[in-house]
Amino acid sequence: MTTRLLSLALIALTATPGFTGAALAAPSLAQKAPSAPGGPEDKATAKPGPETHGLAGPYLAARQAAIANDYRSAADYYLQAMTQDDTDPFLQDSALVALISAGEMERAGALAVTMTDQGRATELARLMQRTELARAGRWQDLVNAIDKAPPPSTRDDVDEVAPGGNQLFDKMMRAWALLGAGNARQALSAFEEMGKVRGARPMVNYHLALAKAAVGDYEGADKLLEDKSAGAHILGVIARAQVLSQLERNADAIKMLEETPGFEEEPHLVALRDRLKKGETLPFDSVRTPADGLAQVYLTFASVLANSDDPDPLALIHARLASYLAPDLGEARLITAQLLQGFGQFDLAEQEFDALRELGDMRPIAELSRIDALTRADRLDDAEKAALSLTAAHPELAQGWIALGDLLRQQDKFAQAIPAYDKALSLIGTKAGEARWFPLYARGIALERSGQFPKAEADFRAALKLRPDSAQVLNYLGYSLVDRGEKLDEALNLIKRAVELRPDDGYILDSLAWAYYRMGRYDEAVAPMEKAVSAMAGDSLVNDHMGDIYWMAGRHREAEIQWQRALSLKPEQESEAQRIHAKLDRGLDKVLAEEKANGGKLPTPRATQTPADSTKN
Repeated sequence: MTTRLLSLALIALTATPGFTGAALAAPSLAQKAPSAPGGPEDKATAKPGPETHGLAGPYLAARQAAIANDYRSAADYYLQAMTQDDTDPFLQDSALVALISAGEMERAGALAVTMTDQGRATELARLMQRTELARAGRWQDLVNAIDKAPPPSTRDDVDEVAPGGNQLFDKMMRAWALLGAGNARQALSAFEEMGKVRGARPMVNYHLALAKAAVGDYEGADKLLEDKSAGAHILGVIARAQVLSQLERNADAIKMLEETPGFEEEPHLVALRDRLKKGETLPFDSVRTPADGLAQVYLTFASVLANSDDPDPLALIHARLASYLAPDLGEARLITAQLLQGFGQFDLAEQEFDALRELGDMRPIAELSRIDALTRADRLDDAEKAALSLTAAHPELAQGWIALGDLLRQQDKFAQAIPAYDKALSLIGTKAGEARWFPLYARGIALERSGQFPKAEADFRAALKLRPDSAQVLNYLGYSLVDRGEKLDEALNLIKRAVELRPDDGYILDSLAWAYYRMGRYDEAVAPMEKAVSAMAGDSLVNDHMGDIYWMAGRHREAEIQWQRALSLKPEQESEAQRIHAKLDRGLDKVLAEEKANGGKLPTPRATQTPADSTKN
């Protein structure tokens, strides 16, 4: 997940000496579950889990679902377990975590009320109730709730790793609540005081700028937002454009927008620029109510917590609460969707992407990320639909057409992929240089697999002119020439160069060995093929090639072992399995002779026997 997409993960914040994400995170919102119900734990530090008598089934099912990030199932199972014991704070808090993570906010709110009424409110229950107060506009009640909360040092559910880590969050929430309660001067003073916290200034100054703009102090807001450490993210850019426009500085706003990295890839920013060029004065609607400001507090913390290779699960809770407070805050929807994708919850993620589209906020960069995640999850049909939607909504975006071509190519729809790459290359233009090499290479593959090798060869050679040391292109062109029996000396040199660049790449070593094989240099083919098999022991085709090379090198017994190994790895195509069976039955020499006499194909494919069938003979 890129820093651009996590648009509120402020770079300056994490670069500040002494700053850690944990230092700003809210406290741990659920007790850590025991390693196993009733299992041994450190008696001095362990927090008790629930008694499992009478509820072991749903409790264990809930734990398993939670481990798998299956939030809906976890919530249902925890609630089912609570029918056996509706007063256990561990079950209640675990259910609350799962409900919020699943986006079931009404049920979460009701449970938080129950926990409070029972006198068992956890940190998350209090946070949920504060959010409900903000949604209802009960700002003074929210201020009072924050003021009456026990200090962090007395709470038994505060994360000991970050003592007092929730204080900044609470103070930012309180400042927005003060603004909502009509105490603007106190609210602004509170933000200014928070800016003195080491490492927190960029984050706080962004919110101070929003608060100043919300009360009409646009000059003060602009002074804060022009500092890139505070406003160098998409919401900050939008807010500053609106502020500058309110100051009758449309020209400055246009310049600022157009100098923003990735500007052309953000349709919303382009639309703002176009409105400014028409002389329109943009309204300041980045924060329409204090609830919007508070939603951005949640979003800020969600972004910080998510800005790592292993996102904190609390990031999802903060993102969900941000969306709950401000349902049309696209950034909150986006980070929620990306986190859900990262946790493998693609159905829940799709709901957030659908919500973004309903808001008219289909961002190309976000959609490309979504397409990539769906592809990696092997949901190619969904990924293809997403790519088609992206190219329909933004036909001017070359990366969308490349993504569509890649998806079609991965599904062996090579002829359909070619026009997608054609469109991408036409949009990139002939003078783009390096940007053309990948779509040229990808289109070359699609052309070659579609039986249009002369055109494919032209694309491969054009890609090599742009990137002469591309091992992928060198290997693909060289292997294609070898497979066709054309320009074998050049093909061998191309593959040798690819091996020099990637000496441990099993696919390239296989190509080198196969080039030697096709040239009749069988003894020279053995060593690289053995290295390829060592690198790719689970690949059926590589083992099949090893068998062919052993056979032609006179090592027939070893060849048969490799062919058996290839069969055990279940070749992708039935024709491949049939050919291996034929080689095991009659030997490679006879199979090659039969294919030569029959136009390159086996005359009568042999039906594949199962191990059970073979024992009957």
